[in-house]
Amino acid sequence: MSKTSARPARDPDIASRGSDDIFWQCSRFSELTPEDLYTVVRLREAVFIVEQNCPYPDADGRDPNAWHLLGWVQGSTSRSLVAYARLFVPGVRYDEGSIGRVVTAPEVRGTGVGKALMAEALRRIESLAPGQPIKIAAQRRLEDFYLGLGFRTVSAPYEEDGIIHVDMLR
Repeated sequence: MSKTSARPARDPDIASRGSDDIFWQCSRFSELTPEDLYTVVRLREAVFIVEQNCPYPDADGRDPNAWHLLGWVQGSTSRSLVAYARLFVPGVRYDEGSIGRVVTAPEVRGTGVGKALMAEALRRIESLAPGQPIKIAAQRRLEDFYLGLGFRTVSAPYEEDGIIHVDMLR
């Protein structure tokens, strides 16, 4: 009997790829294939639950009302999901548009993929809701990252699922 890991198997050359190699897919929940959805769930679980040691209900009921932004890189043997975010138009999650579940695969961190993901997410949400403000619930440790993308902190720190967060607007 083999032991399974929460971290998806990865093509060894994926980590050497940069943000220029990403193919972006933006889909409604109903448009995701079962394979795409499974890959998204595996990445979110590997990072948010296992890596961050934060047991929380990832299936929060919001996926069906979101746009799903997936960043794929083609390796020598398979494609890998290296970046993901959920996008909400105004009035769905907050009065403002929103970006959430922002995640990059561990093997591409430090390569600019996170900035590329947020740039693409901001571009997509702007096309879905032109000129509307965008609200995020950011992990406090990433506050400076989001400040650098034009967000401003609009709440005191608060705990959510055992992790300190702040609300931010852009």
